[in-house]
Amino acid sequence: MTSYTLRNASPAKTTTDAVVVGVLQGGDGPGLAEGGDDVAKAYGRKLRPLLSTLGVTGKAGEVVKVPTGDTVATPLLVLVGLGKEVTPAGVRRAAGASARAVTNAASVALALPASSPDLVRAVVEGHRLGGYAFTAYKKDAKDAQDSAPAEVVVLSPAARKKETAAALEEAQVVADAVAATRDWVNTPPGDLRPPTFADAVVAATKAATKGRGAPKIGITVHDEAALAELGCGGILGVGAGSDAPPRLVELTYAPRGAKHHLALVGKGITFDSGGLSIKPAQGMHEMKSDMAGAAAVVQATLAIAALGLPVKVSTFVPMAENMISGNATRPGDVLRIYGGTTVEVLNTDAEGRLILADALVRATEQQPDTILDVATLTGHMVVALGDKVAGVMGTDAVVQDVLDAAVVAGEEFWPMPIPEHMRERITSSKIADLAQHDWIRWGGGLYAAAFLREFTAGLPWAHLDIAGPSFASSGPSGHVTPGGTGVAVATLVDYARALVAKG
Repeated sequence: MTSYTLRNASPAKTTTDAVVVGVLQGGDGPGLAEGGDDVAKAYGRKLRPLLSTLGVTGKAGEVVKVPTGDTVATPLLVLVGLGKEVTPAGVRRAAGASARAVTNAASVALALPASSPDLVRAVVEGHRLGGYAFTAYKKDAKDAQDSAPAEVVVLSPAARKKETAAALEEAQVVADAVAATRDWVNTPPGDLRPPTFADAVVAATKAATKGRGAPKIGITVHDEAALAELGCGGILGVGAGSDAPPRLVELTYAPRGAKHHLALVGKGITFDSGGLSIKPAQGMHEMKSDMAGAAAVVQATLAIAALGLPVKVSTFVPMAENMISGNATRPGDVLRIYGGTTVEVLNTDAEGRLILADALVRATEQQPDTILDVATLTGHMVVALGDKVAGVMGTDAVVQDVLDAAVVAGEEFWPMPIPEHMRERITSSKIADLAQHDWIRWGGGLYAAAFLREFTAGLPWAHLDIAGPSFASSGPSGHVTPGGTGVAVATLVDYARALVAKG
């Protein structure tokens, strides 16, 4: 396990195996950023010709490795591009890229901009997550783990300040939560079916609450019999086609002095075949990621508790496997959601909103100040925003607070509307209270959000549709690695931090 420490020291005199320095784009050529000043002095007038010869530009994502000879104490200098200006988001991406550039080094010094707590956080989170790898199913897993540095030193002129030290520790908590989310999302779907996923959440909660001074987190797991007794028709209907029964996991973190109550709801479809409205074979293997919202809200809850934030959190995680069998829900069936609302099912591949409906009603009964749901809900949102940006819809003030938190967290979200005419579409069923789906081609992501809103009891609420950025099918980029990304965890934690700051 890599250890992160703070030090106020000269990067040119640091004797680690490698030193990472940021490069900024400039009108008269690239130059080393804050943090690399001593390295620039060590190279003197040779620096600009060297950067020019190596073709260094400073553009974001650029990584260049330079053997140093005797110019500085470390044998390897790693130059990473920051773009045109220093921002936490740029530093996070650069730190992530640098983590993959230095392998088989026992120690690494990060001389990236780190003069403030938010920059220190960006450095640590970026490096920790950029070096993430899911190796549980690799026969050479130990070799991959051994290639990670044992020690990473974050060089900061503010290293001795309490708030800087706190930022380093808190960044590791958040990064570990994101990494744990990625682990769950990357696990093969046959090994993380609803009962197994519920057991994993129980195990993670027990680990988080073990030891002196650990937070107290309550957990309840509702099995299929309990779900039937409660009347959670959405979860039971979606899970009916699978021989792995559904679950509903509920977590409660209620610290003393909490002035705000936040409810989190996460979609936990452990595998989505589409049901009888079956998906195309191409890309179906990625449907193991359809529980990314559930993983995110669980790990965000555990991180909020680990950080000791005085915010009450009630978390609801419906879990089901959307499969095909003689017992599967059919298009045309009517399901009764917890609380009594009936829904006509018209497309069994629009299953996420059905399990979320049960969980949202459960959440409203706790009378939270705010509800946030996180779900890989619609392909429509991917069409609208691409595969790197998530959509946010709901109560205007809550949406804005989510967007603000996302900026701090370094995640990309974009506001989307819920037009009032969508209610005409969701109430178009002739035999039930609501239509789960319709066949109008346009605005499907907005339709889904309007459907979910029906189960929020008018409470302040936002829906985070992470269908695009929850799973990276291509290569690594910055601190985001292929497979599960852990998106929304950091945003949820920063949303809770902002509640505390409001007092």
